[in-house]
Amino acid sequence: MAITVEQRQYLTYILEDEAVNALLEVVPERGGIITRWQVQGQELLYLDAERFANPELTVRGGIPILFPICGNLPDHTYSYQGQTYTLKQHGFARDLPWEVLEQTATDRLSLTLGLSSNLQTWAVYPFDFHLAFTYVLQANTLTLHQRYTNQSAEAMPFAIGFHPYFGVEDKSALQFQIPATEWLDQRTKATQPYSGAFDWSADEIDVAFTELSSQVATVTDTQRSRRLTLHSSPAFSTLVFWTVKGKDFYCLEPWTAPRNALNTGERLLYLAPGASLETSVTCTIELI
Repeated sequence: MAITVEQRQYLTYILEDEAVNALLEVVPERGGIITRWQVQGQELLYLDAERFANPELTVRGGIPILFPICGNLPDHTYSYQGQTYTLKQHGFARDLPWEVLEQTATDRLSLTLGLSSNLQTWAVYPFDFHLAFTYVLQANTLTLHQRYTNQSAEAMPFAIGFHPYFGVEDKSALQFQIPATEWLDQRTKATQPYSGAFDWSADEIDVAFTELSSQVATVTDTQRSRRLTLHSSPAFSTLVFWTVKGKDFYCLEPWTAPRNALNTGERLLYLAPGASLETSVTCTIELI
């Protein structure tokens, strides 16, 4: 197993375990994003290469990082201590360059990236923070360890999430086990019972499962004979499912809070000054 670095359009870190034919590609400067994940030679993630190549556009594909909000805010604004701030959808972590802090290639492959508050973040989010994410590739499992530290003199409100784009050829071949009995439609704002199926004829599906009975969800792709198991820390109280008709991806996104939490306070996380929060998301692929 080894970690190599290639200078492509962006500097790309490649974690590869040839013994189990597993591979992970990470681009720190493009939002710390994971752009590629392979297990036993199978490509697991979708990536819109054109958007990825354009630094002016947000990436559609890979595993973008959501911080300090998930989803969007009304008019992209929120208020804090009487002042109004503008914050774009899903926050800024997915757009900023991250730095490489540590890498390991012994009994497992891991890469640790860091992001600290700076002039750019203070303009839209008035807090001092440090994030450290460790991506671990071990056989058919990918673990995303996160550590969030509040370096401000006051409590820091935030939400966190991941937006993985899983590749799929035939969505009708997908079987879901999501630990919920209802969903909130993000477009109509209506709550509907969840039966385990989705209407693939819809132009877009954008729903949030906000009442989860466990932290484990599975998706079985009967066409590709593989099963994804997604396990998230208890802080991730919401699962969002999103897909667009005609696109070869689906997103199953662990969030800690619903949209607009910075304004409503709903399920918002708070860190005391100097405190840290550690969470993790684990994805395991089983070939069946």
